[in-house]
Amino acid sequence: MSHPHPELGAPPKLPKGGLRVTPLGGLGEIGRNMTVFEYDGRILIVDCGVLFPEEEQPGVDLILPDFTTLVDRLDDVEGIVLTHGHEDHIGGVPYLLRLKPDIPLIGSKLTLALIEAKLQEHRIRPYTLEVAEGQHEHVGPFGCEFIAVNHSIPDALAVAIRTPAGMVVHTGDFKMDQLPMDGRLTDLHAFARLSEEGIDLLLSDSTNAEVPGFVPAERDISNVLRGVFANARKRIIVASFASHIHRVQQILDAAHEYGRKVAFVGRSMVRNMGIARDLGYLKVPSGLVVDVKTLDDLPDDKVVLICTGSQGEPMAALSRMANRDHQIRIVQGDTVILASSLIPGNENAVYRVINGLSRWGANVVHKGNAKVHVSGHASAGELLYFYNICRPKNLMPVHGEWRHLRANAELGALTGIPKDRIVIAEDGVVVDLVDGKARISGKVQAGYVYVDGLSVGDVTEASLKDRRILGEEGIISVFVVVDSTTGKVVGGPNIHSRGSGIEDGVFDAVIPKIEEAIQKSAADGVAEPHQLQQLIRRTIGKWVSDTYRRRPMILPVVVEV
Repeated sequence: MSHPHPELGAPPKLPKGGLRVTPLGGLGEIGRNMTVFEYDGRILIVDCGVLFPEEEQPGVDLILPDFTTLVDRLDDVEGIVLTHGHEDHIGGVPYLLRLKPDIPLIGSKLTLALIEAKLQEHRIRPYTLEVAEGQHEHVGPFGCEFIAVNHSIPDALAVAIRTPAGMVVHTGDFKMDQLPMDGRLTDLHAFARLSEEGIDLLLSDSTNAEVPGFVPAERDISNVLRGVFANARKRIIVASFASHIHRVQQILDAAHEYGRKVAFVGRSMVRNMGIARDLGYLKVPSGLVVDVKTLDDLPDDKVVLICTGSQGEPMAALSRMANRDHQIRIVQGDTVILASSLIPGNENAVYRVINGLSRWGANVVHKGNAKVHVSGHASAGELLYFYNICRPKNLMPVHGEWRHLRANAELGALTGIPKDRIVIAEDGVVVDLVDGKARISGKVQAGYVYVDGLSVGDVTEASLKDRRILGEEGIISVFVVVDSTTGKVVGGPNIHSRGSGIEDGVFDAVIPKIEEAIQKSAADGVAEPHQLQQLIRRTIGKWVSDTYRRRPMILPVVVEV
């Protein structure tokens, strides 16, 4: 199995007749999925998603793929194929279209409706091409065929990309539910037909490659939900992804069966379910869904709320309910259902929300104590079955952390794919398909781009380090006035602490040390403010470390008079 090397340099010029594949996100992480295909100087992009921040990225709203390698080549981009409507596949599109708004978006009806609603908030009117399974489209030199796949959102598509270099199949996210809620199966017949034609490179979803067996059917959850509804005595509050239409449909069906009214809570939930209902993907019995403002007029045992926040996101509705920071107040006897999986890295945040809800007396039902979630990604048994159907000449695991990519590669090897034709790459690693063989040829920039409010890319790793220090150790500010002629202290030092756990009064012990250091510096002829600031930082930093074993951020200010 070939794999990236940390010393990889920039890739050479793409050989004539070759196809270049560059993942800019989604390899080595869960989210931020984006893959760039290049043939004969033209580019096709598959997906452009976001990654959600973890605890060590304080203040960050979203993490984007790095578009640096595309910025000077936007005129070469023929289009963006969107495999489905989840945020980790479409969330980065508005930020890419800010650079060139007329790049065509290609996707299914629901996927385009979801991204168009998102782009409307960014005041971008996109060029779109709606496609469906079985459809063929020529996008520049790329011949694209779209194949139905089953996932945790309707209308998901895989895409087969044909060029003279060979055929590449990108699965997107998929599983093989044999009893899907909407009756739309993963089209194994189409994959078998592509296999007969010859799949030169298969890019396959790796998220569940470590999980043995087959994913249970989505409809298996229905009986569990009915049991929860039958035993609930007060309100039922369900947290789910705002795009999990199949899961919301099951909640609506259970609510209708047990005579409860439903209200959607959260802007994205209201928007997405409105789109799904208008397009016919969500079947809503007449009178079932009501405005959240009318709930106070209903008895508690007739109420269901469906909200966001199943991943413990701080500003989502469920987290705010747990923190008593929402108009909906959790009370003793409420039932809360977390109808989703745990995205790696979110565990602590989710359990914090569960504890908060439990504190106020809620009965919390989650994946750990009831079967209220099944995955949208193929497990090991399904992947083995899939590889035996596709029989790809080369395999490139995508969409997963390192452990998932390696597990997926091992599955491919078990089905007979030669190990030297299995490419384990990571974000930014360039893979060229030349003469029927996929091999790593170099690496391009593919770091994290942080979105913080309206700021995109301004927050750096150094900024996050400062934020972590501030959050963990606090800050100490030092204000000193010095004579510009003599360099002697004429005011201060005034020292104040915030968040460090050190009282301001104790700094009297270090003031003589600062004055002595400044006086010595002046005697040596060093009185430039920046140098004095560094001197003060070292002096007080050493004292705090020796005295308290702490390393707060130290902010010295030197004013000359």
